[in-house]
Amino acid sequence: MAKANWMLGGGVNSVREMLDQRELVLLGKMLDRKHRRLGGRRLADYLAESLLRVRGKDGQTYPLKANAVQREFERRRGRANIILKARQMGLTTWIAGRFLLKTITQPGTLTLQVAHTQESAEEILRIVHRFVEHLPPGLKAGVLKTSKSSVRQIVFPKMDSEYRVVSAGDRNAGRGMTVQNLHCSEVSRWGNFRSGDAAETLAGLRAALSVGSRAELVLESTPNGMGGCFYDEWQRADQTGLVRHFFPWWLEAGYRSAVPAEDESLNDEERELMLKFGLDLAQIGYRREMRANQQQMAGQEYVEDADTCFRASGEPFFDLEALERRMKGVPKPCYLRYGRQFEVWLPPQSGNLYVVAVDPAGGGVEGDWSVIQVIDMHSGMQCAEYAGHVTGPELADLVWNIASDYCRGWVAVERNNHGGGLLWLMEGKGYREIYCGPDRKMGFLTTSASRPQILARMSKVVVETPELFMSKKLLAECRSFVRLANGKVGARSGTHDDRVMSMAIGLAVREDLVQKPQIPGAWRGERIGPASEFGAGVADNYRLVG
Repeated sequence: MAKANWMLGGGVNSVREMLDQRELVLLGKMLDRKHRRLGGRRLADYLAESLLRVRGKDGQTYPLKANAVQREFERRRGRANIILKARQMGLTTWIAGRFLLKTITQPGTLTLQVAHTQESAEEILRIVHRFVEHLPPGLKAGVLKTSKSSVRQIVFPKMDSEYRVVSAGDRNAGRGMTVQNLHCSEVSRWGNFRSGDAAETLAGLRAALSVGSRAELVLESTPNGMGGCFYDEWQRADQTGLVRHFFPWWLEAGYRSAVPAEDESLNDEERELMLKFGLDLAQIGYRREMRANQQQMAGQEYVEDADTCFRASGEPFFDLEALERRMKGVPKPCYLRYGRQFEVWLPPQSGNLYVVAVDPAGGGVEGDWSVIQVIDMHSGMQCAEYAGHVTGPELADLVWNIASDYCRGWVAVERNNHGGGLLWLMEGKGYREIYCGPDRKMGFLTTSASRPQILARMSKVVVETPELFMSKKLLAECRSFVRLANGKVGARSGTHDDRVMSMAIGLAVREDLVQKPQIPGAWRGERIGPASEFGAGVADNYRLVG
């Protein structure tokens, strides 16, 4: 320890030239301590500036010296943190540098950074590679010599440590590992990947995090609408023990532009920002320029308030209070089937009538889901839900099996795009209970006229009878279903609306079948029995016709 303390007073050259494994381990025990010989700075900050190099906007390399945002994060940082920020604040680079120092000074460390896309993961790893490349030659040839370096990881065998960077779409991210440092980047944009639900992915990663005192967690993102995994984590940080960090755009020193001509040109909002947060005219000039260029996206990319920034990135279409109440009361499924992708809350009951609504996707492993909703004809209750990436024939088999189990339920397929092929497959397999629209064609046609109508109907159900919905994943999609900048409604960026659309179609078809069974082509069957308890003429029995 004496030698390590001596080195602290010896300047940058001492640190870069004299470190060996023993000194690294000693320094690793003191990373978060403030030292008198360093002017009261933390050792980690000093080592970052002494050892690590970053590339500036001019293409030159510079020491990793903490900016105002990074210093504020370090001042308030806890063991578990959540960061809500404006774009390009330098936090990903800072966290990568901090975690690398822990990796190379604390033996047996596994660091994992998880980006929202593969491209972002590769960019982060390039930053870490640059850190390693500019370490002192003696360290790189000695104790920090790497044995494996790839697009995913850097291994330091003599320290028994490893640094990994992956995308959130990697199904194996964190699996079977014990992680000491976990950084999840742009969590609000997790969603367009194969591994499915972002909350489940994050839960799996957190389960891999070590429970020891060395463990450190950082969840970080710009906002992306009201709803979703990151929004939930931010809202309940007090209950989960996460330290909140909010960094508005004006904390970045580079966000400045031409000064407005005179004070008289300032509006009330600008004057309030200057008075409340100490902004100057150059920052107000940048704000005007940024808002002119970004328009509706400005509130999302350049956050100013921790509450309104979520709403700024997409006004919710469904009633959030009703969704929140129902989210707290949804039951767990009775059982799971078909690779745990089919969740059942209400098993089929003999003699009941059911609607089986299907929103088919293209069948690839990325992008939208193929979703099947099972709805009780009498009550409108959601009974079961399937969501997965399957081929057309596989989806046809699933629909056949699920609809057959649910008393030969009436299958309502969105016939746009991929739906036509599914209907052809279903008819070819001999399934006859297929819904036809008023045009006497099989399937439900979603148009610019019908789409707002079925969504408005579902919105009404959310407010009046939210207890009809059983799926937490469906409710999560409802929360991220927003009014878009182009005037339409849909899933906000990085999320899906397949569960929403399949349920909207199912509710619309149920209402059509319950209230208007005599419309030509509404059923593929011919009524032969008396009206049932379901009301408005739905029959107990139907004779199938060709």
